[in-house]
Amino acid sequence: MSGNRRKPAVALAATAAIALFASACTGQSSSGAKDDASKETTINFWHGWSAPSEVKGIQDTIDAFEKAHPNIHVKVVGNMTDDKINQALRAGGSKAPDVVSSFTTNNVGKFCKSKAFVDLNPFLKKDGIDADATFPKAMNEYTQFEGVRCTVPLLGDAYGLYYNKDAFKAAGITSPPKTWSELAADAKTLTKQKGDSYEQLGFMPNYHGYESTTEHYLGGWDPSYFDADGKSNIAKDPAFADMLTNQKKLVDSLGGYQKLEKFRTGFGDEWGAKHPFHTGQVAMQLDGEWRLGMAEETKPKFEIGVAPMPVADDQADTYGKGYLTGTIAGIAATSSKQNAAWELVKFMTTDTDAVVNFANAIHNVPSTLAALKSPKLKYDPRFKTFLDIAANPKSTTTPPSVNGGAYLVSLQNLGFDIEKGNQKDVKAGLEKTAKEIDAAIAQAK
Repeated sequence: MSGNRRKPAVALAATAAIALFASACTGQSSSGAKDDASKETTINFWHGWSAPSEVKGIQDTIDAFEKAHPNIHVKVVGNMTDDKINQALRAGGSKAPDVVSSFTTNNVGKFCKSKAFVDLNPFLKKDGIDADATFPKAMNEYTQFEGVRCTVPLLGDAYGLYYNKDAFKAAGITSPPKTWSELAADAKTLTKQKGDSYEQLGFMPNYHGYESTTEHYLGGWDPSYFDADGKSNIAKDPAFADMLTNQKKLVDSLGGYQKLEKFRTGFGDEWGAKHPFHTGQVAMQLDGEWRLGMAEETKPKFEIGVAPMPVADDQADTYGKGYLTGTIAGIAATSSKQNAAWELVKFMTTDTDAVVNFANAIHNVPSTLAALKSPKLKYDPRFKTFLDIAANPKSTTTPPSVNGGAYLVSLQNLGFDIEKGNQKDVKAGLEKTAKEIDAAIAQAK
């Protein structure tokens, strides 16, 4: 399990903490970088990873960097929350981070708008790095805001569909579903009732079902969250109403919200051995690339299959795409060693071997197009599904916003109301939520 796994609610809750961080960190721009990166210097790198394998993976990367840049010494501080990073940047001084890695891609808009992190475009240009040709399309999108690229991708996460091959065989299903209608049909076929509950549930559609959030589902559509003017587009783009409506139909067809919720409350922890997919309670699971290793470690009594998540019925020809997110790296605007800091950021995020080695160490998806194709990548053959999703130009992400992931919380709250049956008019709900999103963004500017 990689340390950048966060339950959606936790990741979104972190948004509020970042508000202080971003607003407190206005500082010099990248054009103010005056340090000589060829001179002897020491920089501070802060990151959030904490598991032993992850910490070792980071240290191996730093060791390789220092070997290539013997004059630049890196002090690494791990297991750093965004709150702690915020406090350090506010305090400044020699112990504050020069390079920061964050798991919260939702807050790139804040990082860029507030100038908490420097614009990396001049650095990329200076070294002749074409970001569009270097990073996958969706990763490029979530690392910049309003023309300012204040972060770059540092490994990624891709979401797909895990399925119980034994359960499929027993039900006479020969291949994983490719469209939402096929998912709904298979989920019903795979569901076995047991009294007023389930012996086996084909798929847990409820939004509290771990990774089954509105934004992850929308990876199977082609959503435009905002229009050209930065206004919420959720009430105008039919993708949102279509997804919300289809999810509600699936909830109802599998027994209804209350029955599903009662079953769900008996599930084990998302990160533990008793996860409902591991135990066979649920036959199909929407999840990220890390689930494969976690599931296999529990020695399940069935064969695990991996496939892309099904897509909207009218987009069957785009099957193979998915939702992408990941870790980001940036340079603190308060740093007086930005040129040296850039050398580290450039190495960690664009050096193919460095990206591949780190991906191998912590079982995440590489974040450059070259690394995705590298013969040095080591992975279970099923993991290739996630590499292909990451490289797919039709894969999507959630765009940065000036107030972080607040718009996703608003959309998710609407999803809760619809699946419960509290909001029966999806169109009216989307219109009201769009106004709420626009008002919150206007207030944040």
